[in-house]
Amino acid sequence: MVNTTISKLKATLSAYMEQVKAGEEVLVTERGRPVAKLVPVSRSDGALSDHLLDLERAGLVRIGSIKLPRNFWKRPRPDDKTGHSLEILLEDRELGR
Repeated sequence: MVNTTISKLKATLSAYMEQVKAGEEVLVTERGRPVAKLVPVSRSDGALSDHLLDLERAGLVRIGSIKLPRNFWKRPRPDDKTGHSLEILLEDRELGR
């Protein structure tokens, strides 16, 4: 949790809002006493794994905010007749990526 004063929050609000968007909580103080807490809006309960949310907080992924088109899963998949994509995927998994 990040602590800040009201005056510092006012002067650099956009920077603190970026931290909140990334999942960080911000405690706002006035003369050393807590007066408010900025917290990110919670995602729908249980919809996202804790691991995914941790990755988002670390800045490693961005969770999408729009829904997929209705026909997304019915779209044709690209052909990979040589199996090169599968080879790369399996290699990445072996290396722990």
